[in-house]
Amino acid sequence: MSSEDKKHEKHAKLALPAYGRFHRNEWAILGAPCGDIRQLAFGVIGRLSSRYRLAYADADHAAADADAAAGQSPGSAMGHGAKMEYTDKINYHRFDIKARLDVYQYRQYFNEQDAVLVNGNHFGAGRQIVIVDARKEESLKRKMDRLGDVRLILLSEGAREVFPWLRDSLENFADIPQMKIQDVAGISILLEKELEAARPPLYGLVLAGGQSQRMGIDKGLIEYYGMPQRDYIARLLAPLCEKTFISCRPDQAEEVANPLPDTFPGLGPFGAIASAFRRHPDAAWLVAACDLPLLDKETIAQLIGYRNPSKVATAFNSPVNEFPEPLIAIWEPRSYPILLQFLAQGYSCPRKVLINSNVELLNAGKPDALRNVNSPEEMEEAIALIKALP
Repeated sequence: MSSEDKKHEKHAKLALPAYGRFHRNEWAILGAPCGDIRQLAFGVIGRLSSRYRLAYADADHAAADADAAAGQSPGSAMGHGAKMEYTDKINYHRFDIKARLDVYQYRQYFNEQDAVLVNGNHFGAGRQIVIVDARKEESLKRKMDRLGDVRLILLSEGAREVFPWLRDSLENFADIPQMKIQDVAGISILLEKELEAARPPLYGLVLAGGQSQRMGIDKGLIEYYGMPQRDYIARLLAPLCEKTFISCRPDQAEEVANPLPDTFPGLGPFGAIASAFRRHPDAAWLVAACDLPLLDKETIAQLIGYRNPSKVATAFNSPVNEFPEPLIAIWEPRSYPILLQFLAQGYSCPRKVLINSNVELLNAGKPDALRNVNSPEEMEEAIALIKALP
């Protein structure tokens, strides 16, 4: 082991998100002229864009050569030495950046997309779609090192069979579906099935690590239903989530079932949510605070039923102030880097993240289920309401 390897071992071992080059869900299309790849990508995007947020990654050598010959456009700030130029194009936003980009920047920029289609003639990606086209056979041979996870083989117009050398080089060739490149509908259906299969699993997180200063006693230990409230909320979530954890302070971990201790101490619920993503960054988290004594299965089922994985989160409008309610919400994996961006700017309010992000907002069928209890007086009111329930 080298001294460099030993030095890196000193860093904390973190759970790595299942990213590719650009995104968790990405397909590089290669083996045909760039124009054909672009046409196919645009056709698939057109068919799937009503349900998914899709992006396309490509390179433009012609424009680069023209800019180099002209010394950049004199009408742009870039032509006068600027390293970045932003233009509000009214219908979309445009950033021109003169910088070296790699996977760490790509993943940030593509974070809020559901998938990325990539021109594989220029870039690699985690999964591949290979086009059999005689015009690009030699070029495809030179890119064999990019074929690590081929999901689809397409026969271009005039192609009757897969190149023998390609068939022999793919160990799982018999399991790879084949289609004609003209079958954009069939290709779109296949990719849509992959996106559905890649839907993040839903984990439950009970927020029970607060200091309960206004209440005077630990809110997670109050027994509204004959057991500690943190355990009661966990029981509500468990049948609806693949795994359920109780968020707690490190000093509580030994007394809590399925604990998930804070690793962002001092940040309240914001730190609890970030800590959950730090442990399982590829899961979506159904977060429920332990100080919601009227929360019920119907309200949780409504939240799950209207979950939109294409958004940053799915949340209820608060019946008190009509702002998004962050402490009974589903936070998607894409929200993790957004939470950290807000933290880097000095904000640790999860509601502020929701207000300023692309979220799915619902009105609760039972507004009282969102009633928050923080004081002895509010606790007595909640107990009275619970006793009055049928």
